[in-house]
Amino acid sequence: MEIEILNASGSKPLGKIVVNESNTIKNVKDKIYQTVKRSLHPDRQAIKLEAKGKSLKDEETLKSLNIQEGSKLYVKDLGPQISWKNVFLAEYAGPLFIYLWVYQRPWMLYGESTSAPGTVATVATACWSFHYGKRLLETLFVHRFSHGTMPLRNLFRNCSYYWLFTLYVAYHINHPLYTAPCNTCYYIGLVGFIFCELGNLSIHLLLKNLRPPGTKVRRIPVPDGNPFSLLFNYVSCPNYTYEFGSWLFFTVMTKCAPAGLFAAAGFYQMAVWAIGKHRNYKKEFADYPKGRRAILPFIL
Repeated sequence: MEIEILNASGSKPLGKIVVNESNTIKNVKDKIYQTVKRSLHPDRQAIKLEAKGKSLKDEETLKSLNIQEGSKLYVKDLGPQISWKNVFLAEYAGPLFIYLWVYQRPWMLYGESTSAPGTVATVATACWSFHYGKRLLETLFVHRFSHGTMPLRNLFRNCSYYWLFTLYVAYHINHPLYTAPCNTCYYIGLVGFIFCELGNLSIHLLLKNLRPPGTKVRRIPVPDGNPFSLLFNYVSCPNYTYEFGSWLFFTVMTKCAPAGLFAAAGFYQMAVWAIGKHRNYKKEFADYPKGRRAILPFIL
């Protein structure tokens, strides 16, 4: 059958493509790229039933959408895209290198400083480097992304958040006038940070194994025998719980107010994501555990 493709902005006809009812929206995007507009890569396309309607999912079939001979579909150009993997690599590489640079007390930040950072500042640098080094390795070998790309313009906003916060935190912890906390705070913070980092890694590995490679299969995540995964009995997104815990304990370990602000800002954003994912889990799975919260056990 033949369907017409129109520009979602202005409803200008772009051309027609030949499809069959078993084709998916992903197939439609490929055909638009191949036969209608070569400059419109499939990753740049959002397909809609109406010009101002919601975007259709790649896996939806034309039959399920009741698309018939002579039907119309609208395509929106999402603009230049970048893969999520490259987004994460850029977001996480910046904090790693910026923090290590500030740890050396460059003259442009501190002037002609002659003293070396103390023990707490050195350990904090190791913790920060471990976290973002882990993030980079997870991006390369663990994470499976449900969305292939995002608009390139969002990269600068995302990187600015991580990079500028890193500069803010690192400047204070590595400052020559920085005062270290008491030993009790230092050791509690360090042990808590390590515990939460291992928990975060454990959840990411569990989530990876939950989704077969090359698919978008969704299942209810449950503990897998790893004691760190028992948090799934209480929250839907324990990776965010552990992530917030890491920065909370980092703040305790360093007694650094900017680190606390970073932890608070991160918690707010992760709470928004967790609540959204928790809501989707309950909507998608009728047998989803009723006792779970989104990110904080028994609270949120």
